[in-house]
Amino acid sequence: MGKRLRVQRRGRGSPTFRAAKKGKVAPAKYPPPTAERLSGVVRDLLHETGRGAPLAYVDLGGGRGYHIAATEGVHIGQNVTIGADVPPRVGNVLPLGVVPEGTMVCNIERRPGDGGRIARSSGAYATVVSHMPSGTVVKTPSKRNIELPNNCRATVGIVAGGGRKEKPFMKAGEKYLLKKAKGHTYPTTKGVSMAAASHPHGGGSHRRPGKSTTVSRHSPPGKKVGLIAARSSGKKKRRRRRG
Repeated sequence: MGKRLRVQRRGRGSPTFRAAKKGKVAPAKYPPPTAERLSGVVRDLLHETGRGAPLAYVDLGGGRGYHIAATEGVHIGQNVTIGADVPPRVGNVLPLGVVPEGTMVCNIERRPGDGGRIARSSGAYATVVSHMPSGTVVKTPSKRNIELPNNCRATVGIVAGGGRKEKPFMKAGEKYLLKKAKGHTYPTTKGVSMAAASHPHGGGSHRRPGKSTTVSRHSPPGKKVGLIAARSSGKKKRRRRRG
């Protein structure tokens, strides 16, 4: 009798496959939205395990404050303002509806008040394309244009820590520790290299799955490996226009 597949064991949610809480600072998100204008000061720049971008702690006074992904150019002691009538300066937080077109922004809210969901990794940014009565069109880091509500907040600037991926991993142990901090598995083994009892793609003397690798979205965990609910697989072919 073989053991359970890795995807089955991960699905149980045991501590073995969770990201470690050691070294975590705080969630990076905006304070709850208010009608008043908030002003704060950057008190500290911190590193959080498993996060490529540095965190900035903004002190709002009166015992209030929040952590947010630091933007390029932000320094300790800088004043940060949150509101609709603030200048579009690096580090300030404004609603998308008042950000000038062509401005680079980061940590964008997908829904008003969710704290920020888009363009949060190191070196990431989005560009405000145009304003419409129904919302604001933003070009995301994936080069896709999406329309968001005008009252979604965003930080002016680019997330700090850009170029992090350009430095190679010189040792496998460094990559292992990074993956462990994120809760990812490393190293990974190909299914075709396993025995038939250990993976649906395993078995045989060849190094091919021997069957289709596309599976249904509703497959059980023991079979849910490969191309899950793939709309298409293989190389794209150009279609000729008729007429």
